Amino acid sequence: MILTVTPNPSLDRTYEVPSLDRGEVIRATGERMDPGGKGVNVSRAVAAAGRRTVAVLPLGGAPGALVADLLHAQGIEVAPVPVAGATRSNIALAESDGVLTKINAPGPELAAAERELLLETVRRQSVDADWIACCGSLPRGLAPAWYAELVARAHSAGARIALDTSGPALLAALRERPDVVKPNAEELAEAVGRPLTTVGDAMKAAEELRELGARAVLASLGADGQLLVDGTGAWFGSARVDTVRSNVGAGDSSLAGFLIAGGSGPAALASAVAHGAAAVQLPGSVMPTPGDLDLAAVTVTGDVPVDRVLKEPVSVLKEPVS
Repeated sequence: MILTVTPNPSLDRTYEVPSLDRGEVIRATGERMDPGGKGVNVSRAVAAAGRRTVAVLPLGGAPGALVADLLHAQGIEVAPVPVAGATRSNIALAESDGVLTKINAPGPELAAAERELLLETVRRQSVDADWIACCGSLPRGLAPAWYAELVARAHSAGARIALDTSGPALLAALRERPDVVKPNAEELAEAVGRPLTTVGDAMKAAEELRELGARAVLASLGADGQLLVDGTGAWFGSARVDTVRSNVGAGDSSLAGFLIAGGSGPAALASAVAHGAAAVQLPGSVMPTPGDLDLAAVTVTGDVPVDRVLKEPVSVLKEPVS
């Protein structure tokens, strides 16, 4: 069982529009509503693979109740943490030319009792978990060190932790030695404080995160592939993708694939790459099923192409991505 923790979940509303014209009345040509948040997406991908998953998340108000209903409909067990504030609602505007504009709300502020209840709920639910995936931004009321505390508590209970966050929360958690961290290229550049131009730059940055405490680093390099660096070596994985339809949730699907396949080594990297490649070929935030995977299109090698220039060289972010 894979347990996911999403401290700042959302109800995501996506509207399809011909174009985005400021100051005008825009009539949507389509709409959809999904449960949102990086940990939520990991649970959705695990459930789509036919595996058991439990989602721990603070939920409040009518949007929170709707998130729970949507997750239950997808076969996901929900361990809700009741909070006084309403779960945030995010809006995405998808134009016909593929441009996506997102408006992410800040979410409710968690009180001290709610923060402790969230940690306690994770502890109770982690008894049967093979992995705990802690993902996404932190809501107001949770200090950057909150993830570090969660990792420390989980390790004390004998659980393995996968962490997908960014900025100060990522750096603070590294000292507690999470079993794997999964930054994308932008978050990796931000963590080391410099741009990444080549795959070699990304590998060096991943090694630096290991020196700071991460036991393994699974880095998503977008269209260039994925990089896994751990105590036994480094591997590079890529896949043939015919048509990109949406990259929403692709990184979360990759993390789910990695954990489903055991969470270590080249076979898990191949599963991560296959899940990510399948996700970008599906519409919106639809998660791939086993029938969508094409492992034959995946290449994993221990001969990392360090001199390869990234298709989209990465600058240093000013702020972490929410």
